[in-house]
Amino acid sequence: MDFDLIIVGGGLAGASLAAALQGTRYRVGLIEARPPVPVDGWDPRVYAISPACADFLREIGIWQHLDADRIAPVHAMAIHGDAGGALEFSAYDSGLSELAWIVESGRLQRELWETVRRQHNVTMLVGGAPEAIAIEKGCVSLVLPGRKTIHGRLVVGADGANSWVRTQAGIDAEISPYGECGVVANFRCAMDHRGRAFQWFRGDGILALLPLPGRMVSMVWSCTDEFAAGLLALDAEALCRRVAEASGGAVGDLALVTPAQAFPLRFMRVATMVKERVALVGDSAHAIHPLSGHGINLGFQDARALAAALKELPAWRDPGEISVLRAYARARAEEPFLLQYMTHGLNRLFGAHNPLLSILRNVGLNLTDRLPVVRNALVRYAVSGRF
Repeated sequence: MDFDLIIVGGGLAGASLAAALQGTRYRVGLIEARPPVPVDGWDPRVYAISPACADFLREIGIWQHLDADRIAPVHAMAIHGDAGGALEFSAYDSGLSELAWIVESGRLQRELWETVRRQHNVTMLVGGAPEAIAIEKGCVSLVLPGRKTIHGRLVVGADGANSWVRTQAGIDAEISPYGECGVVANFRCAMDHRGRAFQWFRGDGILALLPLPGRMVSMVWSCTDEFAAGLLALDAEALCRRVAEASGGAVGDLALVTPAQAFPLRFMRVATMVKERVALVGDSAHAIHPLSGHGINLGFQDARALAAALKELPAWRDPGEISVLRAYARARAEEPFLLQYMTHGLNRLFGAHNPLLSILRNVGLNLTDRLPVVRNALVRYAVSGRF
């Protein structure tokens, strides 16, 4: 047996799983076709890391090595409806030091990769995706480029929404494109954001401005493909004016730091996260609308739960046994389901151009804002994954 675990995909979820298994008895093979490249300048793709996931990254030796000058805490969040509704979240009011941390994707990925690369129990298999897989009763075999075959007792699909592992394992996935893109860019702003994040549910999409260190913000504008194409076609000055106008001048005039980029949005739910000798983590197992800001946190919590399940096993237990993997799947059944359908429902609710629905959804925001118990419960769930 070459490995105990073979992780296909060295992205954030896959690499964090490998890092969480450092110092254990498990021999881990990590397959990644393209390792992360060094990041120059600011990364337009950022993540809102929950405190619970920041704790996980600290436990596996990642968080404390990130450049603190490139991380911004979120102390408050203001959500605005399309007809006057408003909802405010405050870390202070909820008894927290921060609601989330905004971290650049590329720098987080690079630190994870470098940490895993130094682990004695991990073998990095870089340079090509697997070409074939055979799932047998006692092991899993994967054929790599050059016809090299490796074997393991468990294969983990951490290879994204278009997961090759998921397809090869015969796990069905419900994939529904939203017909939308997430347009991202970073800006310098004239006014201090004071650690506040902003979100506007607008007729042309959902606009979010997330705090970055200093007087900078990161934009995520979820909108139709056609509207996204229009944003991408704007020159820097015109894009700054458009975003400043759409945000009501919340952070003053803007200056573009990183050119706008776009990525497609879709909803995906799998029939199961596990089969005999196969487990899925991260985007291979679920894809959600970015309006919640918690997609990456689901992946980290998947890695944390699977690592915990494996570390609890006695030495004689087989990590690929279906009974072991079903325990992991049960532990991860609630949070992705709730977040997926909450964000899907909100996107559909605010995307419906109906005057009656407009009144109802904005009244809902105002009512929630006036109920501290409900509002704080929502904050606690966003922070810890439980009420």
